[in-house]
Amino acid sequence: MKFVWAFIIGGLICVIGQILIDKTKLTPARILVGYVCAGILLGAFGLYDRLIDFAGSGAALPLSGFGNLLVNGTREAVLRDGLLGALEGPLTAGSVGIMAAVFMGFLLSFMAKPKPK
Repeated sequence: MKFVWAFIIGGLICVIGQILIDKTKLTPARILVGYVCAGILLGAFGLYDRLIDFAGSGAALPLSGFGNLLVNGTREAVLRDGLLGALEGPLTAGSVGIMAAVFMGFLLSFMAKPKPK
């Protein structure tokens, strides 16, 4: 049943994004930033962790899950290192995802053939 809920919650997150693309004049970049900010706000109040406990990877993998990851990393680092942890925590928590995105972007840039508009 956990897989079904992961599919439903992850699908609903995607459906909300698609509706925002179709019905508003928001650019996809602004929608993605909105998802990260929503994950940060929900994570700051402890609501997103409950959603992850319920839906698993259906809630953890979208960009809102990345925002929650940044909040949790910051919270842990501040408790461990004090105010300096506010700078270190998000980078440490999200380093694997950030590194993977940069590396894949670099790798795929060799395979792409850009065309002028």
